[in-house]
Amino acid sequence: MRAILAIDQGTTNSKAVLVSETGDVLARGSAAVGISYPQPAWVEQDPRRIFASVCEAIEVCLHKVADVTIEAVAVSNQRESVTVWDAETGEALGPVLSWQCRRTAPDCERLIAKGHLPRVEALTGLPLDPMFPGPKFRWLLDRVPVGRRVRLGTIDSWLIHCLTGGNRHVCDASNAARSQLFNLQAQVWSEELGQIFDVDIDLLPQVLDSSADFGATRGIPGIPDGTPIRAAIGDSHAALFGHGAFKPGDGKVTFGTGSSVMTTLPRFIAPRNGITTTVAWRIAGVPTFAFEGNILVSAASLPWMAEILGLADVAALVDLAATAEPGGPGFVPAFVGLGAPYWNSDARALFAQINFSTTRAQMARSVTDSIACQVHDVIAAMRAQSGGELGALYVDGGPSQNLFLMQCVSNLIQHAVIQCQAPEASALGAAYLAGLSLGLWEDLDRIAALPRSAKVISAEPTDRSGLLNAWNDALARSTSRPTPVKCE
Repeated sequence: MRAILAIDQGTTNSKAVLVSETGDVLARGSAAVGISYPQPAWVEQDPRRIFASVCEAIEVCLHKVADVTIEAVAVSNQRESVTVWDAETGEALGPVLSWQCRRTAPDCERLIAKGHLPRVEALTGLPLDPMFPGPKFRWLLDRVPVGRRVRLGTIDSWLIHCLTGGNRHVCDASNAARSQLFNLQAQVWSEELGQIFDVDIDLLPQVLDSSADFGATRGIPGIPDGTPIRAAIGDSHAALFGHGAFKPGDGKVTFGTGSSVMTTLPRFIAPRNGITTTVAWRIAGVPTFAFEGNILVSAASLPWMAEILGLADVAALVDLAATAEPGGPGFVPAFVGLGAPYWNSDARALFAQINFSTTRAQMARSVTDSIACQVHDVIAAMRAQSGGELGALYVDGGPSQNLFLMQCVSNLIQHAVIQCQAPEASALGAAYLAGLSLGLWEDLDRIAALPRSAKVISAEPTDRSGLLNAWNDALARSTSRPTPVKCE
């Protein structure tokens, strides 16, 4: 049987998924990555461990199936995380600075103070926020030993470097679009942006289509040398592609540590209202654009709250939350500030409007509701700018399998969501792109027609005012800066 091996390298785990030419998942494997927090708000990973976890996941996956010919490898990856390595030896020269890392907040503030924000947004579709890599690249370069010739890259470029035995320094357009150094409309690395962030763009990888020839494997256990790598794409973009969300207005919400809300656009539209514009994917030199809202903390708040309330697990927390009505106290999960559509690095997590009658169930409900409230605000910003109707809206990621959570989302945005049963949306999207490159599937119509198991969750008539009022009150308190009281 012919199959594509899709690698999905995420923040906490690396996965390997074998996808047949009929679009079926034949086998899967995973391995933990590991995250370190050297200082408050600093988040980093070991690039060597990331690649080792990919190899471990591949080994587990391939051990589960026999008589499969791997036609190609496809890569999807965590985005906005970047690293640096030696161009000659391939040695990692620094950590991976995670998309969650806030260490470059002072650098972003300085760039904003110098007046660079409007130009950066116009060229990249991205705000000056520590989530994005521009200042992170500079931070890494400042710590490289003198005399080294280096390469900079997003995680897809690091993985492809490793998978090809150091032969290729390439990335795809979707990952380049999240780097803050890529001109979206011109589809090239920008000298102007390189000057703003003080980064030599010659150190960056060659940008290819998302479905393209990224080189061939060398020295990877379980994969024959010379196996072509035929797709690379950011994980959120891959999920959108995997759902077949090809029509303008179609979108998806990926729920995980944070959340990504993305809707396909008919053309490039400059962002406003706190959302970003990005390259969803690029095929045959033609980019497809999308709106995106990046929520920094989403489901990550659930195990935190479960532990505080002394509950066994997240499932017990959600069950408790379901016993309370919405609209009690408000909770804002701004543990590392707030992303879209607020972009406030100074915001802090808090509960608001707690009193002696507040119950454990109400507190649990306010935490679960915060997931839906953030999605609501991003969708509202997209609706306000796009001028078009919201189309099919898919949901994926672990929390998307919980009916209560997804019903809350559907009710709050007053739009049906499509709950996908396959947990490998990103891996499938990358595999479909590789299959498109190989000719396994002729075009997007054939990919859209592949069988998918899904359940439609329709919005129920509900009064949303109490919940939104509680959320907006908590949000205002989270983002305000009270004047400190001076003690004489």
